[in-house]
Amino acid sequence: MAAADAAGQRPPVLELVDVEAGYNQFHALFGVSLTVPAAGAVALIGPNGAGKTSLARVASGLVIPTAGRVLIDGVDMTGHPAHHFALAGVAQAPEGRSIFSTLTVEENLALTFRSTCGRNGVKDALDRAYELFPRLGERRRQNAGSLSGGEQRMLTLARVLVWRPRLLVADELSLGLAPIICTEVYRVLERILETGTALLIVEQHIDHALALAHNVVGLERGHVTFEGGPDQIDDRLSYFLTRN
Repeated sequence: MAAADAAGQRPPVLELVDVEAGYNQFHALFGVSLTVPAAGAVALIGPNGAGKTSLARVASGLVIPTAGRVLIDGVDMTGHPAHHFALAGVAQAPEGRSIFSTLTVEENLALTFRSTCGRNGVKDALDRAYELFPRLGERRRQNAGSLSGGEQRMLTLARVLVWRPRLLVADELSLGLAPIICTEVYRVLERILETGTALLIVEQHIDHALALAHNVVGLERGHVTFEGGPDQIDDRLSYFLTRN
């Protein structure tokens, strides 16, 4: 791990330096630089097709940039496979609802926890999951397939958040969620931020993200065109807000 800077602070948990990336012939990101400080929260906003999901996937190692560098805790991880990012403490919030619908909530969680912490660690992990998401505790004996869509999203998130990752890359967590479930999910994000997990939040509906973020980055057509605090809502940031 890289040494702390001269002020004795830890390096950023995530740093993208002049990153370019794409898929086959499609170029999605152009010279993008972005920093997520340790235990900080950055909201990434922009219209559809701006490159937000591509950036999120670069940050978690799912897409290898064609140029530039990706650093995790000061260590250059450029070109490393996604599981190396996971070992370094980077978690990508799962897209969709990847669950075993015929198993109970507790069986779904226990399967994951048994493989990651061994049989002896399952009980503590379950307790942590139900602490984060009390609704899951109330439905622990219920088949996962009978949960609402939002509750299924909670179930997939619980499998990731129990381990307090160094960085959580949250891509469109509110998509398809009822407002009350979205509020509950963001309540959990606020709690894990307070315990030291940094957040890179990608959202179309950004009110919750702005409430958590220390910094806001605006992306359009693969370029960073705004960076500042949530309180610096000038004409450029207002433009993003009206396009989301």
